[in-house]
Amino acid sequence: MPDHLIVIRAGATDYDLEERIRGTLDMPLSAAGVAAATRAGELLAQDPPAMLYASADEAAEETGRIVGVACDLRPRSLPTLGNMDMGLWQGRLAGEIRDTQPRLHRQWQDNPWAVAPPEGELLEEACERVEAALEKIFKRHPAGAVAVVVPRPLDAIVTWLVSGRSMGDLWRFDGDADLVDVLPVAAQWQPPRPGTVIAPTDRDEQAASQPFGSR
Repeated sequence: MPDHLIVIRAGATDYDLEERIRGTLDMPLSAAGVAAATRAGELLAQDPPAMLYASADEAAEETGRIVGVACDLRPRSLPTLGNMDMGLWQGRLAGEIRDTQPRLHRQWQDNPWAVAPPEGELLEEACERVEAALEKIFKRHPAGAVAVVVPRPLDAIVTWLVSGRSMGDLWRFDGDADLVDVLPVAAQWQPPRPGTVIAPTDRDEQAASQPFGSR
């Protein structure tokens, strides 16, 4: 099992910058996304991971290629790390759903475990899928650090499974947040169970990951 998992959030697409719900829609990186991925690659090149995995998502794969060039690594695609399927909400503005489907929007914000986007994926299903993908990665790497490139909100799911840190707002794309997050992996990791409260709590600050380069 690796000592650390480096979570790299895919750079922003135009939809992300417009605050549209992208879900499984494939889109290329925006100019800002390319710049952010380049910065992430430069940072990781100082202490490259042993392996680089990327979600089967156009923005994640493009981010992975940029980071891979900087780190002299060829990213390996993992289809099971595809983004959460947001069904009929994909392509729509978050504010539009709030205004046109206020009851469902409120339920999603208050307890996303209890509802799913119309024709979309349950949060529990996405967590189970991602947990299985992480298990395979961890079994392949007995030590060191490995990296995964995943889109938003899958980065929040991965972080929650590994560290227990709150997922926060699954719709919000924080363009100012760092793309690189280094998470310690326990020798016997036990991801939290579906249904665990994911609203922001004081634990978020306590579970903040180690700065890159501190391992």
